[in-house]
Amino acid sequence: MKTTLLIFLASLTMATRAQDQTYEIQGHRGCRGLMPENSIPAFLKALDLGVHTLEMDVVISGDGQVVVSHEPYFHADYCSKPDGTPVLKSDKINLYKLSYEQIKKYDIGARGNEAFAEQQKISTYKPLLSEVIEEVERYLTTKKLPPCKYNIEIKSEQTEYGLSQPKPAEFSELVHAVLVQQKIEPRRVVLQSFDFEVLKYWHAQITNKRFLPVQLSALVSNMKGVEANLKSLGFAPAIYSPYYRLLNQRAVEQLHQKGIKVIPWTVNTRDEMQQIKALGTDGLITDYPDRARGL
Repeated sequence: MKTTLLIFLASLTMATRAQDQTYEIQGHRGCRGLMPENSIPAFLKALDLGVHTLEMDVVISGDGQVVVSHEPYFHADYCSKPDGTPVLKSDKINLYKLSYEQIKKYDIGARGNEAFAEQQKISTYKPLLSEVIEEVERYLTTKKLPPCKYNIEIKSEQTEYGLSQPKPAEFSELVHAVLVQQKIEPRRVVLQSFDFEVLKYWHAQITNKRFLPVQLSALVSNMKGVEANLKSLGFAPAIYSPYYRLLNQRAVEQLHQKGIKVIPWTVNTRDEMQQIKALGTDGLITDYPDRARGL
């Protein structure tokens, strides 16, 4: 009996380690290379392709709703007005000045996106964060798929405070309220941003036990280096997420020594995925989850 128990415990430990060591694939904006970005069809398709984490962006509407969108405006490359005509670059339609009822009338997928030749042309809209979570959770249950994680990027720029977005505190409170309302386990949520003021606010609220203890991820697109960026942030985030071309093995080792995971963006070719994994990273973010299978 004792031997059987020891074998069982050893097997359980090995299984736990294997699960912990799973190379994490995050579907960028769902699967932007294959479906309209940041749309419910893109997130569900990404789940079918086996992603571990759904990466998405959020902005705020004029009536305080948390909208899943990469920009706080309608992008001229693929968005259409309610009358079906293309959005023009000169239109500069600010989502922060529109109600969500108005936003939902715009199409973001019927035209396709010339930058992504494989992307399907599907009529769809910018959903609310709450709607995305509800639809994803329903799909996971229906398809009997394992729970996924949500990597939510707060799209924030200091020059845009009060113009196309609220300030970090108000922005963060609105997003946090959705997470609380949706009752998602904190361990399944990552909150990321290029705006370190946003991350500092979340860190302070988590420390003071006002916010759910979600993981925080520092998005990086500059060449300052690991030490300078962490000093600017002021705390050690759970994840450091740089543009993949800025990454090298030394940086990965530096971060791992500090107990920080490394998940770069946005890696889209199979060769690059293999190279990035070989550096010792913990995962990657990609527009093409289909190309990441078997990594």
